[in-house]
Amino acid sequence: MFRFALAAVMLTLSACAAPEPPRGQSVGAELDALAADGRAIAEAQCARCHAVGEYGESPVPAAPVFRTLLSRYRAEVLEEELINGIRVAHPMPEFQFNPQSTDALIMHLRYVQEPPSE
Repeated sequence: MFRFALAAVMLTLSACAAPEPPRGQSVGAELDALAADGRAIAEAQCARCHAVGEYGESPVPAAPVFRTLLSRYRAEVLEEELINGIRVAHPMPEFQFNPQSTDALIMHLRYVQEPPSE
């Protein structure tokens, strides 16, 4: 039931003109908690290579910073890739996230996205 409710919230957010909340702006305690879980996952699983927050460069120069990922990949596609085990051309550890972890990580990505450059 929680996953269905979360999916409904995510679809509602994605239907808005600006689907990602502006940096630093809260969209609700439940989503804030989900994003915090996602940040913890990113720090534990991804920060060795990627910059996972709102600033800074990736420790591995070829690894994209998380704050620009959603400008390059649709969240739905990235979610599916994370669940199925993302495969890329460059060296990256094999991993597979469960749907709850993926939801959290995607919400964290939404929170840290840079505004599109004009």
